[in-house]
Amino acid sequence: METELFIHGIILGIALAAPVGPIAFVCIQRSLANGRLHGIISGLGIATADAFYAAVTAFGLALISDFLLTRQWFFRLFGGIALIAVGIRIFFAAPPDATTAPGTESYLADYSTMLAFALANPLTILFFAIIIPGFGVVISGSTWVTPTIFVVGVFLGEVAWWVFLCGTLGSMRSYLTRERLHLINRLSGLVITAFGVVLLATLVVTGWVT
Repeated sequence: METELFIHGIILGIALAAPVGPIAFVCIQRSLANGRLHGIISGLGIATADAFYAAVTAFGLALISDFLLTRQWFFRLFGGIALIAVGIRIFFAAPPDATTAPGTESYLADYSTMLAFALANPLTILFFAIIIPGFGVVISGSTWVTPTIFVVGVFLGEVAWWVFLCGTLGSMRSYLTRERLHLINRLSGLVITAFGVVLLATLVVTGWVT
């Protein structure tokens, strides 16, 4: 039973990480511009944040869930501004030569920035709140062991996805010219900035506080 729960966690972790959104675009851009390890470390930051929200849901911490969801307008505001800032920075960034070593961005910066971006999306709780009840019989119990197994599965599933995606993209870096990397920066910057604008627009549509 615990093995089945672990497998469910892995599947859900991959399902959560696989869609290509603004955060994924940042990881993709870092993998192509700075090397696969920068992308993978960035993915670890996302996986950590999603594992936190999986734990909030799986452990039934309703108080924390309510606190985050009722203040989602703040996280949308923070996330929108941050995405626009990152998008503009990437758009105007001068790409390194394809033959040089990966960029000078520290791995700690890669991890911490993506952790902050992912934590700024508390709506991830809704994903788990909808999915987890389907496994309620397995997760229910008075001990912390079973929800922990599920959360570890979610984390490892996401890590596996980012290792696969960023590792694959990073291996293409040697085939990219400086001009192509510059084009990738421009496109990635535009897409990430657009996501940020849309996120801020939702605040206006929903009247800032929902």
